Amino acid sequence: MTKLDDLINWFENEKKVLVALSGGVDSALVAYAAYQKLGRSALAITADYKTLASEELETAKNVSSEIGISHIIIEYDELKNEDFVRNDKNRCFHCRTELGQHLDSLLKKYNATVIVDGTNLDDLADYRPGIEALRNYGIKSPLVETKFSKQNVRNEAKRAGLTIFDKPSNSCLASRIPWGQRVTAERLLRIELSEKLVKQTINAKQVRVRDLKGVAKLEVGPNELNLLNNKKTLKKISAQLQLFGFSSVVVDLEGYRSGKINEIVD
Repeated sequence: MTKLDDLINWFENEKKVLVALSGGVDSALVAYAAYQKLGRSALAITADYKTLASEELETAKNVSSEIGISHIIIEYDELKNEDFVRNDKNRCFHCRTELGQHLDSLLKKYNATVIVDGTNLDDLADYRPGIEALRNYGIKSPLVETKFSKQNVRNEAKRAGLTIFDKPSNSCLASRIPWGQRVTAERLLRIELSEKLVKQTINAKQVRVRDLKGVAKLEVGPNELNLLNNKKTLKKISAQLQLFGFSSVVVDLEGYRSGKINEIVD
């Protein structure tokens, strides 16, 4: 028995399951396992809530097609939620509470028995108030219950043949804005455009453009910092990001690290 078998067998006693599919490898593996056990009685749900990067939405569509699972996209606007846009330390809690409400309504609509997400053991070690919010709606985490670390997820996703097994972790665009600084459509747009440009220009896999009161703080993976060594390329990136609306650009010489935005305060 492999860990993947354990995950597939987790669904053994479920009749119909909704999988909250974000576009990342964690929820993709959960969707794969659910489909392997339940077939058409497993549905993938992706929420396009206006702070999800368009490439994440496309990835969710593509991986659903790859798995063969039915994929439902729901749309709503988090920017209409004042609790969310004021961006305090509970932003993720408010985000996931709203998501939980929508998923709960779908649970009833499709007569499903459970909703599951892609939370893994490593996620529990970070500050994730959104996990608590989802638990309030009875949403379960098969990866936690079957003791999957992030590396376990990647290993088993590769075993399953999922093309996104090595996809870098991502999060909603609002996570690029430090607590205390309001989330606006303008800021989200310039962040998304900037990250796309940086990825395309230097071919980096892991990119974050933090919006620090209009200053763009550019992060790439620690093993990709050499991609920013070319001063001419960096100057070109800086000029383009300023056209997108940033006042200036600085490079984080430490590189990307998960949870770093939580250490920046207004």
